[in-house]
Amino acid sequence: MYKSFVTLVLLLSYFVGQTQINTLAEDAQISIITIGPGDELYDSFGHNAIRVSDPSNGKDLAFNYGTFDFTTPNFYLKFGRGQLPYALSVRPYKSFLKNYIAEKRWVKEQILDLSYGEKVTIFDYLLNNAQPQNRAYQYDFFFDNCATRIRDVLVANLGDKLAYKDDAYAPRWFTFRQLIRQRLNWNSWGSLGIDIALGAVIDRTATPWEHQFLPDYTFDSLKTATLTKNGKTTALLKQTTTLNEAGSRNKKTNFFLSPFFVFLLIGISIVYITVKDSKVQKRSRWLDGLIFLVTGVVGMLLLVLWLGTDHTATANNYNILWGFPLNLFFCSLIWSSAPKKWLRRYVFFLIITLALLTLHWSTGVQVFAPALLPLLIALFIRYFYLARYLKD
Repeated sequence: MYKSFVTLVLLLSYFVGQTQINTLAEDAQISIITIGPGDELYDSFGHNAIRVSDPSNGKDLAFNYGTFDFTTPNFYLKFGRGQLPYALSVRPYKSFLKNYIAEKRWVKEQILDLSYGEKVTIFDYLLNNAQPQNRAYQYDFFFDNCATRIRDVLVANLGDKLAYKDDAYAPRWFTFRQLIRQRLNWNSWGSLGIDIALGAVIDRTATPWEHQFLPDYTFDSLKTATLTKNGKTTALLKQTTTLNEAGSRNKKTNFFLSPFFVFLLIGISIVYITVKDSKVQKRSRWLDGLIFLVTGVVGMLLLVLWLGTDHTATANNYNILWGFPLNLFFCSLIWSSAPKKWLRRYVFFLIITLALLTLHWSTGVQVFAPALLPLLIALFIRYFYLARYLKD
């Protein structure tokens, strides 16, 4: 009898607990949380999450689509190949907010003006999405990330009732690369790495809808959004609140450690050695070998990113016109004191690739990192001298 009573109590507790988890009170609120940029490169674009606040049932949850597991098998390999799964995580809102306050990042909340039925629909959708079999998804920085998922949750549950004013939150349309550069200092190593690694596919103009891959565009789009029900159109937002102001942070960069200055020194060094070689009619073989080695390694990495990964943004990358993969295989030949005569034709080919790069840049097919300019000029000068020297 006692065991039966205990079992009954446990079962009742379980069902009551499940009911509390899946139930929303009438006064519950659903809001979109937007977090400003942080100090690290991966924090530079901000973040979004969904908050479900239900004081009557003791719930205050943050639904975060921007989480991944460091213990994933072959983590770095999957990350490099674009196959690392991201997931929806659910945690207490207070601890979620506390992290961003500690990082001195601004946090804003946009409370949605929804009917009770709409709140329940969205909450049920999120709970189902958070199930172990549903929570993982294939992350894509531009097309499927923490911000676009927020946008898609609203569309999936509000449907045709929801409308945005594109010309209000995106009056000017930018390319994906321009949108990134607006949030990164062009003369930073992070910006340089992105400009080298990502191909021409991000130099097309993004639609207003696609602008929402950035959290602040998601934030701005919600300010213009409306809901139409029973022939009546109202604003989607009920209230916008700043939960935390951005703290002061030291964002100053040392110009003498910046990419442009480093490549300026490298470019000047290459040109100086080339001028010196020209005066004495000699060739610094070690320099040519080093140039071929470095540009060849860069080219191989770009080729792997282009053809060997699932990253959509690394395709059609014309940085391969200066970081040419075959240079790696010709490195020892160009280092030789008695190079083959046909190498001159290969050097002419490299001059042509640099000319093609200039054409791609000037016509907007692909925009390259400005910090690379001193290096590219120096490579052109060195290749031109090398072609002339090999002729003689």
